[in-house]
Amino acid sequence: MADLDDSAFRTVLRRFATGVAVVTTWDGDRPWGTTVNSFSSVSLRPPLVVVAFDRGRSIVPALRATGRYAVNVLGEDQNAISDCFAGGPAPSGRDDLCGASWRRGPTGLPILDEAIAVLECTVVDVHPAGDHDLFIARVDSVDGASAADDHPLPLLYYSGRYLRIERASVHDLEGKPEG
Repeated sequence: MADLDDSAFRTVLRRFATGVAVVTTWDGDRPWGTTVNSFSSVSLRPPLVVVAFDRGRSIVPALRATGRYAVNVLGEDQNAISDCFAGGPAPSGRDDLCGASWRRGPTGLPILDEAIAVLECTVVDVHPAGDHDLFIARVDSVDGASAADDHPLPLLYYSGRYLRIERASVHDLEGKPEG
């Protein structure tokens, strides 16, 4: 079988819409963060999530040193913050966390005040996968899990661009119910 063309592979992967989050941790005594869309839940019992990082990303040494990270889910109006954490221009001058207001979460991790949901996590395993490492983590604390029907809309990423939910409707699942 011939090698798969990187460009074609990337183009196909961009057809899958994802949410956008900022993963934060500590780099020594300095808060550090980067934009991700390679985040997923893994297990409910125990509560596990995973983020994937290219080994060359600047946050990887800090993640390995602390063994902890927070996932800050961004809302639909936070594309400038996403861009800054991805290495683009800062909305109000680059500082430790791109000018975003933040605080220490319940477990001490830096969390963004404007995130629509936050998960604070402890790494339980790291798996090498090609040119990336998968950081599997136990969720220790969550914020943004209110039962209110009115909730903020997420920032989405699709085909190399941000996507907003302009017309959304809610439909009951018609397939097999989760058990």
